[in-house]
Amino acid sequence: MKFICLTLLIISGITDSISERYEVVGPADPVLAVAGEEVILPCSVKPNISVVDMRVEWFRSDLKDTQLVHLYDDHVDKNTDQSQSYRGRTKLNHQELQRGDASLQLSSVRVSDEGLYKCFIESKSWHDDVTVDVRVEVVGHPPVITVDGFDHSGGLHLQCESEGWYPEPDLEWLDSEEVSLSSETTETHRNTDGFSVKHTITVHHSDKIHCRVKLRHHMLETLIITTSNMFHSWRTSVIMISVAVVLTVIVGILIAVFDHKNRGKMLVFLLFYIFYVKKGSMGILFKARQVYLYSTFHTQW
Repeated sequence: MKFICLTLLIISGITDSISERYEVVGPADPVLAVAGEEVILPCSVKPNISVVDMRVEWFRSDLKDTQLVHLYDDHVDKNTDQSQSYRGRTKLNHQELQRGDASLQLSSVRVSDEGLYKCFIESKSWHDDVTVDVRVEVVGHPPVITVDGFDHSGGLHLQCESEGWYPEPDLEWLDSEEVSLSSETTETHRNTDGFSVKHTITVHHSDKIHCRVKLRHHMLETLIITTSNMFHSWRTSVIMISVAVVLTVIVGILIAVFDHKNRGKMLVFLLFYIFYVKKGSMGILFKARQVYLYSTFHTQW
């Protein structure tokens, strides 16, 4: 009789152990989060049994020093040892735990939140876990288009710039028919505020030109309309500059000719001054000396 009871207890324990087995599942693809917003990190068990009486632990598995993100145990949240960077930003829905859903709510997402998270669920006789890949995006400022002058052929230089993105976004130029235009120069910089991108292009006719910045599911766009007046102003400027250059050359030639003629006049004037004015002065001096000598002679006598 004792043997039968012992056998039944063993079989019952094995049955309970098998019945408690479950699989922890999560998303197959990375979870995309936007900086400053809220994101849900999915985690649940199959079959959908209650995990209220189990231990649910979320932690970072991609860091050298494992960081506790959130801990639920003995029917309460226990975040005494929670990483400082997650304080006040995590939450488990206790009602959903009854349905086997242990998804983590993370608020005020930061760029530093990007990484691998492990959802670990443990019962008295079983445990399992799943890894959730979180990717953080920062949507930058709307692109700004500026006109950067003309080239030698009359093409209009356009520059488009946008900053504050993470990770690095894609920038492209499009015409009015949504046809992609090749950028002539591209620049990308990264600082504490994220990535900044700058592309330039040259257009030679009137059109609607779009500058579009994309990052996965996010897109910002700016439009500029190049009109015939822009190119007309360039042609007018070229004509005015050409006229100014021609006039400058003509004035220069006239000045050179005038200067050359005046040099001849100045030479004649100098010769006249030397031979006539100077000579006259010498004559007066000579006559004065004669008078002086004559008066001296008569005085002595």
